[in-house]
Amino acid sequence: MRVIGLSGWSGAGKTTLIVKLIPALNARGFRVSTLKHAHHAFDIDKPGKDSYQHREAGATEVLVASANRWALMHELRGAPEPSLAELLGKLTPVDLFIVEGFKADAHAKLEVHRVANGKPFLFPEDPHIKAFVGDIADSAKVLPPHMPHAHLDDVDAVVALVLEFASPIAPRALGART
Repeated sequence: MRVIGLSGWSGAGKTTLIVKLIPALNARGFRVSTLKHAHHAFDIDKPGKDSYQHREAGATEVLVASANRWALMHELRGAPEPSLAELLGKLTPVDLFIVEGFKADAHAKLEVHRVANGKPFLFPEDPHIKAFVGDIADSAKVLPPHMPHAHLDDVDAVVALVLEFASPIAPRALGART
């Protein structure tokens, strides 16, 4: 099992890139799961549904299952937000975990950058950024000489960076199911 993060400002194209990377990695025989950090309150449940009512009544966890999928909702109810390692440990082991967000965590990351955002680069301040993916016409002129890079639209080149820099993680160290 390995993990790689995609880090960047909102609007840089992280989600769009992940949606392109998953089928490209699947086609190469990799089983991929994703973990996304949300900076805002979110809800995958709908008011009025039984599962929503269970949570509203105070259930810590509600698992909804069908013949097609299952989902586990866990209410923190004031408990601290789990760490990336704790969250990865809750997922079924796969070949590669792609993490979107979790900018402050110390895992290997690719910076995703879009010029039109007008935002600063993250790599100068984050030693865990191993490569750069962006829409800069000539990245080599802007990036440090040691920084590997690929264009946002070159999925094969980004897949190569993902596979080169994804870090191994030990399932037992994370408490993952084996």
